[in-house]
Amino acid sequence: MTTGIIIGLVAGALIAVLAIFFSSPSLMLKENKSKHDFETTLAQIEKSVDSLGWKIPHINDLQATMHKFGKDVRQVKVYEICHPDHAYKVLKQDDERIVSTLMPCRIAIYEKSNGNIYVSRMNSGLMSKPMSKIIRSTMSDAAADTEKILASVIE
Repeated sequence: MTTGIIIGLVAGALIAVLAIFFSSPSLMLKENKSKHDFETTLAQIEKSVDSLGWKIPHINDLQATMHKFGKDVRQVKVYEICHPDHAYKVLKQDDERIVSTLMPCRIAIYEKSNGNIYVSRMNSGLMSKPMSKIIRSTMSDAAADTEKILASVIE
């Protein structure tokens, strides 16, 4: 009987680990359909970024980049957005700089084969949970702002 309990506990733990592992991508990333066409989605996001005091230091046009390499893909742009106040809270601290690899925040806008436009972003609020208080607070604030930025475009 003890062997059966141990086997059951090990099997249960293994199933739990596998479930977490295979659901991780859907936990770490968020995707929503846009209410608008590609260009309108871009314009709305840019307007919202500006109105909330964020900046767009760079826009990656992945369709154009892939075209340079002889590859044809649907429209996809990635906005790198930054709020200087949030970034400063992390970058001024030596121990917190480890998350600079996640900076600036990114919002991807892309077209799928069904013709619909989608936006995706990292679930930084969830990803920050095991990190220091400063990182957790800053990433949670950034995540909340990102959702405000996207509110006018997502369904």
